[in-house]
Amino acid sequence: MQNKFRNISRLIAVFILIPVYSFAITLNLEERVIEHTLKNGLKVLMMERHQSATVTAYIRMNVGSVDETTGNTGIAHMLEHMLFKGTKTLGTMDYENEKPILDEIDKVAEELDAERRKGARIDKSRIRQLQKRLKELQAEHKPFVIPDEFSQLYAKNGGVGHNAGTGNDGTTYMIRLPANKLELWAAIESDRMREPVLREFYAERDVVMEERRMRIENSAGGKLYEQFISAAFTAHPYGVPIIGWSSDIKNLSKAETKKFLKTYYSPNNAIIGIVGDISPDEVIKLIEKYFGDIPSQPQPSPVLTIEPEQIGEKRVEVVHDSEPELLMGYHKPTLPDHEDYVFDVMDSILSSGRTSRLYKSIVLEKQIATDVGTFSGPGSLYPNMFVFSGTPRYPHTVEELEQAIEEEIEKLKTQPVTKKELQKVINQMEAGLVRGLKSNSGMASKLIYYEAIAGDWKYFLTHIDKIKQITTEDIMKTTRKYLVSQNKTIAYIKKKQ
Repeated sequence: MQNKFRNISRLIAVFILIPVYSFAITLNLEERVIEHTLKNGLKVLMMERHQSATVTAYIRMNVGSVDETTGNTGIAHMLEHMLFKGTKTLGTMDYENEKPILDEIDKVAEELDAERRKGARIDKSRIRQLQKRLKELQAEHKPFVIPDEFSQLYAKNGGVGHNAGTGNDGTTYMIRLPANKLELWAAIESDRMREPVLREFYAERDVVMEERRMRIENSAGGKLYEQFISAAFTAHPYGVPIIGWSSDIKNLSKAETKKFLKTYYSPNNAIIGIVGDISPDEVIKLIEKYFGDIPSQPQPSPVLTIEPEQIGEKRVEVVHDSEPELLMGYHKPTLPDHEDYVFDVMDSILSSGRTSRLYKSIVLEKQIATDVGTFSGPGSLYPNMFVFSGTPRYPHTVEELEQAIEEEIEKLKTQPVTKKELQKVINQMEAGLVRGLKSNSGMASKLIYYEAIAGDWKYFLTHIDKIKQITTEDIMKTTRKYLVSQNKTIAYIKKKQ
């Protein structure tokens, strides 16, 4: 019992300290984060932390699914897969003798893809002949490949968490390793940026197809979300799934992937975040040494398509052999628009924790749903959506859940949020800031994310101050403007009978 009360007292002390601590963090971060830009345009953000002899290094390429074109959807995600396959010096036993086989594989695979695209006019015997030849060449190529050599090198040198992720707005590569191995990271990653080799392309294309089947086609939630965003966005590429459409993945061209690589994977379209046991001056020398001679490319154009204003409610029914689920979203602006801050406050009031409005009302009191929440998406670089999600509790229906959510929206429109709720939002966000910046990984990811999305990593330093300026009138006005039927898209799963 004494331990229980001791823990409670410690928790209280932590929450008392959070506002002071978060203010201190904000105050000195601007001085502690060191920025450096190479002549080729590569941006580096660094922060010293000497608590342990480790360092976290993130590289963000400012390219995601939003930058793809019709017919090439999924190419950004496919490229992320391919950049783990090595370079002319890594991932290969002998690149000089490997290259002729790679060229022959490309030739046969391109002929096979061209024949498949003929539809009803395909020559089946020609297909079988090309498939047989491709398998033979892939078997001949296999002895040249050193699988996962990047990961093996990192693991042998104490590296952990070697991974990557593709999103709507960007692609990030990450690793955590001993501080004295940072030069190894610079050598590996500069080599990956300078001359990657897209080996095993056609085999990996099949892997991505299988990934899509698992994540989307055989997943009720994945299928629902895909249908939801494709209905919500009629013009903007946010309506396209990150993994791509099946027909596009099947026909992804290695030549087009190389072209996409050259367009977007250049130093002037990249941001590096390094946090940990470092000396910024030494890191700058290291980055200049390994990345400085990589040539820049013409800066890619941003997405110019603007999603037209929605002129009526959209409803999508997904028939699937699974329990009902609901997604309901409203178009909204993104940062740094003032109303985006308002939606941040609304998100916290509605769904942050077990004391939030949606959870208390719909899950605990009415017991209509097993879970309910809100989030903004699918991306952040361009205007996005404020989304409600939930799972009805049997025997309640998605219609009942929709009605219950609408009632909570109506309260935001007509009943002023209390000062206590607004203060709770500020406390939660300050606590979240402290937690998010505590780890090297959290700090590195935040630095490169806001540098890419907001154009300046310092955006998150002023976020809490902006939140403190939000009033109950702002919330009512924003809710009445955006959370209306005309601006609503709703998708739900109807169980297959």
